[in-house]
Amino acid sequence: MAVCVCSKLSTADGLVLGAVQIMIGIFHVFMWYFLLILYMGQIRGVFGTYEPITYKAGCPLWGVIFIIAGVSIIRVAKHPTPGVMTFALIMNISCIITSVIASVLTIIELSSFNSVSYRNYGQAKLGREVSRILLLSYSFEISVALTYAIFGCIGLSRHNEDSLTAVPEEFESTF
Repeated sequence: MAVCVCSKLSTADGLVLGAVQIMIGIFHVFMWYFLLILYMGQIRGVFGTYEPITYKAGCPLWGVIFIIAGVSIIRVAKHPTPGVMTFALIMNISCIITSVIASVLTIIELSSFNSVSYRNYGQAKLGREVSRILLLSYSFEISVALTYAIFGCIGLSRHNEDSLTAVPEEFESTF
């Protein structure tokens, strides 16, 4: 049976994954701010204002979770302890769940488009384009978090195996 060469992330890989997650999270927070300004400037028209479900739920603001997960990955890359590794793994699993929920809400938003008043049509159209971009970045975030979650599980299990098979120094001299 062949040994998997890719069963452990290097420090550089962990730093890159963490930095990518932080950048995705910052991008999402900026997009939330952009949507906030965009939708707050709507004028109440004949058909009302356009407030999609992702805006009401604050899906782009969930990027804060991505930032925390990225920081925890960088922390694990620099100082790998079992507690920090577990926290990073939990955060990345929560990133996957959050991204899947946000993707589903965005797909629901993009599949249903009720007509809005002529005054707000441009803002609604721009908001939908932002949602399309965020949908792409959600899939990217899922792939980054899933990559770390897989390798984090492998690393955590190897760390546990090493700690179980390690013989304390005081018993080494008796063998």
